[in-house]
Amino acid sequence: MSSGDTAGVAKEIEKLYAAVPQLRNIFYIKSKIGEGTFSSVYLAIGRLRSGEDVTFALKHLIPTSHPTRIAAELQCLSVAGGEDNVMGVKYCFRNKDHVVIVMPYLEHECFADILHSLSLEETKEYMFNLLKALRRIHSFGIVHRDVKPSNFLYNRSLKKFALVDFGLAQGTPDTKIDLLKVLQPKKQGSCSQNHPYIISGNWVHQNIPVLRKVNHVSSKQSVKKQWSHSGTHISTGNHGQEGLFGSSAQRSVFGERNFNVHSAVTTDNTTLKAVKPSKMLDVTTRKLATRKTVSAKSTSSSVNKKASSICQTSLACDCYAKDQVCNICLARTRQVAPRAGTPGFRAPEVLTKCPHQTTAIDMWSAGIIFLSLLSGRYHFFNAADDMNALAQIMTIRGSKETIQASKCFGKNLLCSKELPSKDLKTLCEGLRSAVLLPNGDQHDIQKQRAALQMQIMENQDGWFSPESSNITHASSMVASCVSAPDNMDIEQSNHNGWDRVPNEAYHLLDRLLDMNPATRITAEEALIHPLFKNMR
Repeated sequence: MSSGDTAGVAKEIEKLYAAVPQLRNIFYIKSKIGEGTFSSVYLAIGRLRSGEDVTFALKHLIPTSHPTRIAAELQCLSVAGGEDNVMGVKYCFRNKDHVVIVMPYLEHECFADILHSLSLEETKEYMFNLLKALRRIHSFGIVHRDVKPSNFLYNRSLKKFALVDFGLAQGTPDTKIDLLKVLQPKKQGSCSQNHPYIISGNWVHQNIPVLRKVNHVSSKQSVKKQWSHSGTHISTGNHGQEGLFGSSAQRSVFGERNFNVHSAVTTDNTTLKAVKPSKMLDVTTRKLATRKTVSAKSTSSSVNKKASSICQTSLACDCYAKDQVCNICLARTRQVAPRAGTPGFRAPEVLTKCPHQTTAIDMWSAGIIFLSLLSGRYHFFNAADDMNALAQIMTIRGSKETIQASKCFGKNLLCSKELPSKDLKTLCEGLRSAVLLPNGDQHDIQKQRAALQMQIMENQDGWFSPESSNITHASSMVASCVSAPDNMDIEQSNHNGWDRVPNEAYHLLDRLLDMNPATRITAEEALIHPLFKNMR
């Protein structure tokens, strides 16, 4: 850490002392050890009444955090924490709008630093303890929503683990955490009970139209307020900075201008056209349209009757699989669904805005961690938005499988290209082979590794086509990346057990990455999986 950074941290510590004065009498804050969207974490030494000095982690929540959210996080830590690798809480200090949660400190390694040196047994131990923590919180009806390596602390030498950060936690319908019941979003029915949605290119819309009848309003209100033009969109990810219930602001998927916000009607005739299924609006030309509104005075009773009669009929969407958005789809009401979490670890049902999300989303995230451990690739998925994230998942699990699973939770996906599913064992073994590269400049090695892994991922070298003659080329490509000194690395890797990964590991991985949340393996079931037969 540079002198400038050190001075900056010292100022932050002084500000924390000033914000919560009682800390100064109990703790000596040594340094800042972490920072997230909603909090900062500090390393501190506390002197107990017995005279013993104990190390603690102080989590300072940002003052803008909602009081109920803070209280819910504390309740999760105090009720479910302290056992089965779930972090507990020791003390909590509050001064006005500043809250500091005091937790035991667990010194831990960075996941990326130890990923390529972990043995197979250590990997099994890591996953077993992660699943124990998930079983613990799921038994209390807690959905963590942000399971990832940085939130599962691991001390390699002490073999200690801790699941942390319940700032985004959500409760199941039968949760035992009272404050999570308060934070639950309004019920919209289960995913399977919802009308199917089409996700295609830049838009999401329902197959079944939901149009609102035009009612008489005051002269100050415009007709455009009577119609919902807030089409359902999958919004761009923001690196875990979104709230639990998603943003209320409309967002476009690929950054294009959102024309659904100020879609207006110009005359009585155009008001009628707003519900005609045959009328199409080209996204590229909508920006040229003049925005005008018509007061209720100019809206005739015949218009109301016509709109009412049209609303009673089921209108078919006119823009399915087209690069346009019809007026029927523009009239859809926006669907709200929880999507908080970290990009790369979100489950398919989160990416497709399924309103009813369960503890299965945590199991998917655990599967992504296991995928990184078996393949040696981290981060495994890295997409700028939800649609790209879903496309990346399809490259591994297959487009047909993804489409079929989405129907189980009330979604219809349209994919422009059929993508076959990958064999997880072949995929992980191929990617792990690409980890072994010659000694040299670390930056160059990382570039070579990334290039080779991408080539394997994109199926350009025959890794996933056993009958392909390119397998020899792929093998020689990997071999050419390994020089004589690195043969020792391969030998060490074999000693670590990576030359004999059991099929049970890939079977568990397949169950964790089940596209259907209803059939995805639970933490309870995973702990009795044959992979862990000697660890119970």
